[in-house]
Amino acid sequence: MKRLKRVVAIHDISGFGKCSLTVALPIISAAGIETTVLPTAVLSTHTGGFTGFTYRDLTEDIAPIAQHWKSLDIQFDAIYTGFLGSFEQLDLVTSFFENFKTQDNLILVDPVMADNGELYKIFPQEFPAGMRKLCAKADIIVPNLTEAALLLGESYHPGPYTKEYIAGILQKLSAIGPKKIVLTGVFFNEDELGAAAYDAVTGEISYTFEKRIPGYYHGTGDVFGSALLSALLNDVDLKEAAAIAVRFTTSAIRKTAEAGTDLRFGVHFEQSLPELLRELKLV
Repeated sequence: MKRLKRVVAIHDISGFGKCSLTVALPIISAAGIETTVLPTAVLSTHTGGFTGFTYRDLTEDIAPIAQHWKSLDIQFDAIYTGFLGSFEQLDLVTSFFENFKTQDNLILVDPVMADNGELYKIFPQEFPAGMRKLCAKADIIVPNLTEAALLLGESYHPGPYTKEYIAGILQKLSAIGPKKIVLTGVFFNEDELGAAAYDAVTGEISYTFEKRIPGYYHGTGDVFGSALLSALLNDVDLKEAAAIAVRFTTSAIRKTAEAGTDLRFGVHFEQSLPELLRELKLV
């Protein structure tokens, strides 16, 4: 039997509305990977479309948890970060990278901070500069096109895009530090939507598209990132891992649209897990 790999997912917990840890934990675990969690905050619901939600900041717990793990010599095959709510959390996660990075493990940063051309309202205008520093320490980053523009200090372009434009964005993102980029929200025509994957070592850029499903679905970035990491840790190459993540996310969105579920509640990724496991050749 293969050695059980271990991920630490550093995200918030939204009790209702599938995103962050309530997405990462089941998806990565289903892919046969031990999933350790380091929660950064606990919310009653996610913040997209809900009002009156509770929020408990766990910033003060991050360093003691990390210190305890270090004392136990716990090691990780991957470190996966998502929503980080403050500059202090960015600094704490940077320290976590320094303490737990090895020659063999993978750091994946999803720079969750913006969408649809706008920085999330909870963040100050200086936040992207802090996130850029964190991304510089990653092996792979998974921004959407809004986040990419903010990381680069450029104006957001709503698309449709050209291959030349996307290639330029990917190369400039890699210049920040990470050698692999998966850029989401890419489309060359209005009927399709997908992602571009870039390996700076080989120079290869690959694209995967699926038919666009109308609507804004919360938590899909976390679904995508979790599926991507699951594939990478099951020894799938970057090009195919990105393609698997696109197909899995699209399947979850499609099932949600067909069910007519309130879009605030998150996507039906649970019903698409068998498809993901077949793609990963785990069943």
